[in-house]
Amino acid sequence: MVPNANLPAVPDMKLELVPIPVSDVDRAKAFYEKIGFGGVHDTQVTDSMRVVQFTPPGSACAIVFGTGMSGISEMTPGSVKGLHLVVKDINEARDALAARGVAMSDVSDMGGVKYVWFNDPDGNVWLLQQVPW
Repeated sequence: MVPNANLPAVPDMKLELVPIPVSDVDRAKAFYEKIGFGGVHDTQVTDSMRVVQFTPPGSACAIVFGTGMSGISEMTPGSVKGLHLVVKDINEARDALAARGVAMSDVSDMGGVKYVWFNDPDGNVWLLQQVPW
Protein backbone atom coordinates (compact mmCIF):
# COMPACT_ATOMS: atom_id res chain seq x y z
CA MET A 1 0.00 0.00 0.00
CA VAL A 2 1.38 3.37 -1.00
CA PRO A 3 1.14 5.98 1.76
CA ASN A 4 -1.18 8.85 0.98
CA ALA A 5 0.89 12.02 0.94
CA ASN A 6 -2.18 14.00 2.01
CA LEU A 7 -2.49 12.15 5.32
CA PRO A 8 -0.57 13.27 8.39
CA ALA A 9 2.08 10.93 9.77
CA VAL A 10 0.88 8.78 12.65
CA PRO A 11 2.79 9.80 15.80
CA ASP A 12 4.42 7.31 18.16
CA MET A 13 1.89 5.44 20.27
CA LYS A 14 3.16 3.60 23.31
CA LEU A 15 1.15 0.84 24.94
CA GLU A 16 1.65 1.61 28.60
CA LEU A 17 -1.35 0.25 30.51
CA VAL A 18 -3.35 -2.96 30.10
CA PRO A 19 -6.51 -3.60 32.18
CA ILE A 20 -6.76 -6.99 33.90
CA PRO A 21 -10.24 -8.00 35.10
CA VAL A 22 -10.20 -9.50 38.60
CA SER A 23 -12.86 -10.50 41.11
CA ASP A 24 -10.90 -9.79 44.29
CA VAL A 25 -8.55 -6.81 44.22
CA ASP A 26 -6.60 -7.76 47.36
CA ARG A 27 -6.10 -11.35 46.18
CA ALA A 28 -4.91 -10.12 42.76
CA LYS A 29 -2.59 -7.58 44.39
CA ALA A 30 -1.03 -10.30 46.57
CA PHE A 31 -0.53 -12.55 43.53
CA TYR A 32 1.15 -9.91 41.38
CA GLU A 33 3.38 -8.87 44.29
CA LYS A 34 4.30 -12.54 44.81
CA ILE A 35 5.37 -12.97 41.19
CA GLY A 36 7.63 -9.93 41.32
CA PHE A 37 5.63 -7.23 39.58
CA GLY A 38 6.65 -3.89 41.06
CA GLY A 39 6.05 -0.17 40.95
CA VAL A 40 2.78 -0.70 42.73
CA HIS A 41 0.35 2.18 42.97
CA ASP A 42 -2.70 1.42 45.10
CA THR A 43 -5.01 4.41 45.36
CA GLN A 44 -8.48 4.68 46.85
CA VAL A 45 -9.72 7.48 44.59
CA THR A 46 -13.26 7.61 46.01
CA ASP A 47 -15.32 5.42 48.32
CA SER A 48 -16.18 3.22 45.34
CA MET A 49 -13.09 3.59 43.15
CA ARG A 50 -9.78 1.85 43.84
CA VAL A 51 -6.99 1.72 41.28
CA VAL A 52 -4.11 -0.76 41.57
CA GLN A 53 -1.29 -0.62 39.04
CA PHE A 54 1.76 -2.90 38.70
CA THR A 55 4.62 -3.18 36.22
CA PRO A 56 6.29 -6.47 35.26
CA PRO A 57 10.07 -6.47 35.85
CA GLY A 58 11.84 -4.71 32.96
CA SER A 59 8.61 -3.66 31.22
CA ALA A 60 7.52 -0.22 30.07
CA CYS A 61 3.89 -1.40 30.12
CA ALA A 62 1.92 -1.73 33.36
CA ILE A 63 -1.28 -3.54 34.28
CA VAL A 64 -4.24 -2.04 36.12
CA PHE A 65 -7.17 -3.48 38.05
CA GLY A 66 -9.47 -2.29 40.79
CA THR A 67 -13.03 -1.23 41.51
CA GLY A 68 -15.29 1.51 40.24
CA MET A 69 -13.34 2.11 37.03
CA SER A 70 -15.75 2.72 34.17
CA GLY A 71 -15.46 -0.07 31.61
CA ILE A 72 -12.57 -1.85 33.31
CA SER A 73 -14.51 -2.92 36.39
CA GLU A 74 -17.28 -4.35 34.19
CA MET A 75 -14.87 -6.71 32.38
CA THR A 76 -15.37 -10.40 33.17
CA PRO A 77 -12.71 -11.64 35.63
CA GLY A 78 -10.43 -14.17 33.97
CA SER A 79 -11.36 -13.13 30.42
CA VAL A 80 -7.93 -11.86 29.37
CA LYS A 81 -5.98 -14.62 27.60
CA GLY A 82 -2.53 -14.66 26.06
CA LEU A 83 -0.73 -11.69 27.55
CA HIS A 84 2.91 -12.16 26.55
CA LEU A 85 5.87 -11.47 28.80
CA VAL A 86 8.96 -11.70 26.60
CA VAL A 87 11.97 -13.09 28.46
CA LYS A 88 15.62 -13.65 27.65
CA ASP A 89 15.80 -17.12 29.26
CA ILE A 90 12.52 -19.01 29.55
CA ASN A 91 13.86 -21.61 31.96
CA GLU A 92 15.21 -18.95 34.33
CA ALA A 93 11.91 -17.04 34.25
CA ARG A 94 9.86 -20.23 34.68
CA ASP A 95 11.98 -21.37 37.62
CA ALA A 96 11.72 -17.93 39.29
CA LEU A 97 7.91 -17.94 39.10
CA ALA A 98 7.63 -21.61 40.12
CA ALA A 99 9.79 -20.84 43.18
CA ARG A 100 7.17 -18.25 44.11
CA GLY A 101 4.44 -20.89 44.06
CA VAL A 102 3.00 -20.25 40.61
CA ALA A 103 1.73 -23.32 38.74
CA MET A 104 3.56 -23.28 35.42
CA SER A 105 3.15 -25.29 32.23
CA ASP A 106 6.04 -27.17 30.71
CA VAL A 107 8.15 -25.34 28.13
CA SER A 108 6.73 -25.68 24.60
CA ASP A 109 8.99 -25.10 21.60
CA MET A 110 7.05 -23.72 18.63
CA GLY A 111 9.67 -23.73 15.89
CA GLY A 112 12.35 -22.02 17.98
CA VAL A 113 9.99 -19.73 19.88
CA LYS A 114 9.50 -21.10 23.38
CA TYR A 115 6.44 -20.63 25.58
CA VAL A 116 5.33 -21.28 29.15
CA TRP A 117 1.89 -20.31 30.43
CA PHE A 118 0.39 -19.64 33.84
CA ASN A 119 -2.85 -18.23 35.25
CA ASP A 120 -3.54 -15.54 37.80
CA PRO A 121 -6.08 -16.42 40.53
CA ASP A 122 -9.01 -15.37 38.30
CA GLY A 123 -7.88 -17.40 35.29
CA ASN A 124 -6.36 -14.60 33.21
CA VAL A 125 -3.73 -16.39 31.11
CA TRP A 126 -0.15 -15.13 30.87
CA LEU A 127 2.54 -16.49 28.54
CA LEU A 128 6.28 -16.27 28.95
CA GLN A 129 7.82 -16.10 25.49
CA GLN A 130 11.46 -16.54 24.48
CA VAL A 131 12.35 -15.73 20.90
CA PRO A 132 15.68 -16.86 19.39
CA TRP A 133 16.52 -13.48 17.85
